[in-house]
Amino acid sequence: MFPTTATAALLLAGSALAQTPATGPDLTLEQLRTARRELAHRPRRIIANNDGCDALYFPRDTEVTVANFLAERTTALAGSQVDTIAYCTISSGFSYFTHNTRVGTVLTRQPADYGLLPNTRNVTQDLIDLGSDALQSVVGFGREQRLEVFWSMRMNDTHDVEHRPEKPYMLFPPLKVEHPEWLVGDYVKRTPQGRWSSVDYARPEIRDLAFRYIEEICRNYDVDGVELDFFRHLCFFRSVANGGKASQEERDMMTDLLRRVRQMTEEVGLQRKRPVLVAVRVPDSVEFDRDMGLDIERWLAEDLVDLLITTCYFRLNPWEYSVELGHRYSVPVYPCLSDSRVTGESRFRRASIESYRGRAMNAWVAGADGIHLFNLFNPKSPVFREAGDPTVLAGLNKLYFATVRDGSADSWLAGGEAYRNVPLLTPSHPASIAPDSPLEIELPVGEDLEGARQAGRLPVVTLHLEMPAVTRPEQLRVTLNSQALAGGSVANGWVDLPVPLEHVKRGANRVRVELDPANLPPPTEWTLTYEATAKPAAPWFRDPGSERTEEKLADGALFIADRGTVSGDYHYYRYPWGAGPNEPLTIEARVKVVSGSSFIIFSNGVATERLGLWPDHLDLWTDNSIRYNMDTTDGFHVYRIETRGEHLRVYVDGELRIEAKGQFKARGARADNQLAFGTANSTMVGEAYWAGIRAHVAGQSCRDMVVSVTYP
Repeated sequence: MFPTTATAALLLAGSALAQTPATGPDLTLEQLRTARRELAHRPRRIIANNDGCDALYFPRDTEVTVANFLAERTTALAGSQVDTIAYCTISSGFSYFTHNTRVGTVLTRQPADYGLLPNTRNVTQDLIDLGSDALQSVVGFGREQRLEVFWSMRMNDTHDVEHRPEKPYMLFPPLKVEHPEWLVGDYVKRTPQGRWSSVDYARPEIRDLAFRYIEEICRNYDVDGVELDFFRHLCFFRSVANGGKASQEERDMMTDLLRRVRQMTEEVGLQRKRPVLVAVRVPDSVEFDRDMGLDIERWLAEDLVDLLITTCYFRLNPWEYSVELGHRYSVPVYPCLSDSRVTGESRFRRASIESYRGRAMNAWVAGADGIHLFNLFNPKSPVFREAGDPTVLAGLNKLYFATVRDGSADSWLAGGEAYRNVPLLTPSHPASIAPDSPLEIELPVGEDLEGARQAGRLPVVTLHLEMPAVTRPEQLRVTLNSQALAGGSVANGWVDLPVPLEHVKRGANRVRVELDPANLPPPTEWTLTYEATAKPAAPWFRDPGSERTEEKLADGALFIADRGTVSGDYHYYRYPWGAGPNEPLTIEARVKVVSGSSFIIFSNGVATERLGLWPDHLDLWTDNSIRYNMDTTDGFHVYRIETRGEHLRVYVDGELRIEAKGQFKARGARADNQLAFGTANSTMVGEAYWAGIRAHVAGQSCRDMVVSVTYP
């Protein structure tokens, strides 16, 4: 399992994988580098990242001892497939830590004092008073269990973004209070990308502090390596936070920081006679990273990185991309299987053990050197005992999703989504299937079906499509790798299609879903109907709203009100209807306006428009000079919207009142594909009664796609 060369064997004698201090003759720099490369390539089945909240949110009624602290997230990892623990001592706000730092600030604030998790307490100082600290305790555990321990530093953690002067946030450090000029923005003027509380690495003070934080750990703790986490959170330069791209000068600044880290770790390695490895966690696109200011390919070419860990909030490329990139420079690659954070799931869950198995198997098949697990904190989870070995995963039930992580790269880099080369299909990002526009998507399946056949354990493979408006499988034509799938069933919004094993490839599989022309609904049929006898149910979904918004069933209608004017004060129900960009749409709503503004919002993935309902008139959002004056408060009126190409008409109680040619069209930004109704915007207020809404749309919405593999 470990390197067997003489140099590596000598160094392992003094590493955290052994039980005794380093001994032996001094090493030359070349010997150290040789051993470092060999240790970088030692097998690591699983690297388990711990975000350090076991110290920050320790159970209030539990006695503080090192053993009890380790029991929270660490002790049960003994005997699992975890070979390396990457322990983060919070590193929140860039300068707060839960290890005994002198360069940064020891985080001793208590959660309950800030209204957070009152049943917990921060035991950072307690562990220090015991003669240890959070990191030292984990390092000691690693020595006992012959596990590697890396220190993980979040290079620009911004959980403190909730801070306000009038309402301080626990994790907002004194550094940022004393030096607001070191940040990329402020809480009033937020940046369009990233988060305002990020520190600006263009400032030499920040780069020097980052280096000193890392150096302090390497010189004072017997860690096997450092994990530089550039993905938590992804903002490093004011220029990028304000919508631009990093300059070459800014990229050079970050590269110089990596060079300093490498030089320092080699100095420490020579002193302790064994290497300090450097791992980085970054987005999985060289071009995206460069625009962010991270010249990852240059880092690899200059031998500044020992382990490459990719992805977090979003994924831009297949796993093979990361593997090829790292291996091109002889650097091992660890795909990061972080928690999905996909919302709106119904039948199948990405956080399930079956999903983690499928994700891990896909990474192994892509050529990964091991698995990195992030934000998975139950040390007794089967994931820690299965994901690190494809032979263990073989024969276990799995789920393979078309998309696991659906965070937007645009949130961190203007135009970041342009670098996406993997599908985006989740309940919060549904796909549209129009009569003239089928859905084609690549879905990776890492299952070794030939191996299962040889072992005599043939699984059942099923393709599942979440398509709430489909009532009969005959409405669809579905192929997998150009082979038609038949014999499906429909229940509870899901279409299930059995998949013959011979149709499945190990790796990328091409799924095509199209509407059967013979089974399209006639134009006179309402395909979507809501009557206000109950609140809208799935697939309708509603905005979070706030304490200043209200909804209730009253007087045979759904009353929706927004009485606030701050961010988040609006209230809509939304339906992902899957309208085709060229198909005609018809919408009817029965509404009684009370006050302010209410809207019917409709979009087809290309164009979007809103019909505004005001007490004294109707108007269009994209051009409010297009209006019709009327009293909308004197009773319920039927508002009918028709689109024919870019031509839009609005009827009131059967009479044509607005005709807008060329108005329903693309306007630059990507449009949603949904029907929505409700009240106001953040800065507006409004109240209205909605008796019902219905629509005709031939297109369908696919909210999710997953392949299940079930063994007998």
